[in-house]
Amino acid sequence: MAKRDFYEILGISKSATQVEIKKGYRKKAIEFHPDKNPDDKDAESKFKEAAEAYEILSDENKKARYDQYGHQAFEGGGGGGGFNGGGMNMDDIFSQFGDIFGGGGFGGGGFSGFGGQQQRRVKGSNLRVRLKLTLEEIANGVEKKIKVKRKVQAPGTTYKTCSTCNGAGQVTRVTNTILGRMQTASPCPTCSGAGQTIDKKPSEADAQGMIAKEETIPVNIPAGVVDGMQLKVSGKGNEAPGNGVSGDLLVAIEEEAHESLQREGDNLHYDLYVSLPDAILGNSKEIDTVTGKVRIKIEAGMQSGKILRLRGKGIPSINGYGKGDLLVHVNVWTPKTLNKKQKDFFESMREDEHFVPKPERSDKSFFEKVKDMFS
Repeated sequence: MAKRDFYEILGISKSATQVEIKKGYRKKAIEFHPDKNPDDKDAESKFKEAAEAYEILSDENKKARYDQYGHQAFEGGGGGGGFNGGGMNMDDIFSQFGDIFGGGGFGGGGFSGFGGQQQRRVKGSNLRVRLKLTLEEIANGVEKKIKVKRKVQAPGTTYKTCSTCNGAGQVTRVTNTILGRMQTASPCPTCSGAGQTIDKKPSEADAQGMIAKEETIPVNIPAGVVDGMQLKVSGKGNEAPGNGVSGDLLVAIEEEAHESLQREGDNLHYDLYVSLPDAILGNSKEIDTVTGKVRIKIEAGMQSGKILRLRGKGIPSINGYGKGDLLVHVNVWTPKTLNKKQKDFFESMREDEHFVPKPERSDKSFFEKVKDMFS
């Protein structure tokens, strides 16, 4: 069965803001929440469906990929593509998105789960790495394999229910005040909110039953990312003790400088230096692009400062709105030294009508060229 459109699931438009996306998800989550629809498999399915839609649309990077490629962008699970549909775990949903349910009226201030108090689940810490990319990799998109050391539960480690909180992960305190009895809940001090404590663990494990393990993680980098952008690979951070939820791997993009191309948004700039004879007589030159070299024509009489625009030869938009352009800035190279024969020739050309500057209306000023670059 084909998957429904995420915007349709949340009842919002494709131009919805993050506030509207969050509002749409909260409305659907309340409507189909298990506490409100006990033993209703259809409601449970729609609750998971809404959670998956929100997981994608609330992340700007994933939303951009979905807007461009649809559900196909997340098939196969590469690059942290969400909950993977029907394989979602209800505890994961509450753990990751429970903060937006505050005041929902379920379970006494927040959602409680299936017909009772929802056990708190600790989330492992996130891992952060920097990933250097060439301009060509950014322009075409790439899959990178990243080696990380993450904490995982040591083999042979077992846990038991915390005797302090009885597995709830939190303790409740009642305080008498002038306004009456006030009840507050806080993470259990014994298990730190996990609801479980160590029963047995191997000697090499730490106090929480964890060990460090090196793992190679594939990360799909979409075309058009920018320096400083952070991508999230869900569940590939440190694991949590017991039945906790794994943290995320956060990948910060670092763009490497290119030898001949300069990036400005989705556009690229290239400085092309041509000789005086080539500018006068015309020629063709080979230049770099992010998809390989291309040859461009230098028209006879080319003026220094001319900008040649190669449309679609720039960087793809991360939002899926086409590609930028490659702007080639022509610079006529004036020789600094001449021999006597060359000097005599140019001396004789001083008053020649062909060498007298005669700018035409089509020869734009510097400021007009700058204006065109940003238009």
